[in-house]
Order: sequence, then C-alpha cells, then structure tokens
Amino acid sequence: MYKGEANWDLIRETKENPRLHIPVFGNGDINCPEKALEYKNKYNVDGIMIGRAAIGNPWIFDQIKNYFKTNEHLPGVSVKEKIDAAMFHLTESVRWKGPKLGIFEMRRHYTNYFRGLEGIKEYRLKLVTQNTEEEVIDVLKEIGQRYC
Repeated sequence: MYKGEANWDLIRETKENPRLHIPVFGNGDINCPEKALEYKNKYNVDGIMIGRAAIGNPWIFDQIKNYFKTNEHLPGVSVKEKIDAAMFHLTESVRWKGPKLGIFEMRRHYTNYFRGLEGIKEYRLKLVTQNTEEEVIDVLKEIGQRYC
C-alpha cells in the first residue's frame, strides 16, 4: 500500500526557506520515540506528525512525549490496556458508523493491537469473522482470559 520512504530532505528545505515564516511539521516513517527525536533535531522541524505508526498503537504519542522530556522509555503496554483500547475503539466505531460498517472497519485494526502475542492468530481469525459488537467483545474477553 505504501512504498518507499518519506523525503525529509524536502521537509528540511521547506523549513529553511527564508521566505517562509510558519511552523513546519515533518511526517512520515516515524515509528518509535528515538526516531521521532532524531528526525525532529536532524531536520530542524517545529514538530512531527504520526500516521500509520499510531494504528493499533495509540500509546505512541505518550511514549514520544515522555522520551522527548526524559530520554527514557515508558513501561510497555499491557495486554489488558490493549484489550481495553480495542473495546473502546470498537464501541466508538459502532457508535459513529453503525453496527455493520463499524464492525467491518475495525477488522483491519486487530492485528496491530495484538501484534507479537504468541498464539494470537486463532483469536484474530475469530475477531475478523464476528458480526456483532457483543460477539467481538466476547472474543476480546477470551483474549484477556488467556493473556492477562
């Protein structure tokens, strides 16, 4: 879907343009706190934006903010926090888009929420085949029982 890398040299050129007097933010390829700080400093931007790295990982914003302030990492996100976030996301998706579309559009997010959990594949398959909010929540509760 997305190929190549963002051209941060063009972002730096924009920032260094003497006729430009607005804040310039960089975006693209930022997927961890270290890279966020490195690129902010290296390319002299006023800030950075996060896109795809936040899909299934809404904690990245706090992680980056903390790293900018302390140069340290926050503790890892627990499985319970991931389940709670996925449930909230599902509930809001259904509320906003209705049950059919809300559930359908959530299917692409479960891989990101639970990436790296051993044995999650069977649950992910269940998550993407359920048709009601209640059924999906039941599967999320199953994940909680297994991993928490």
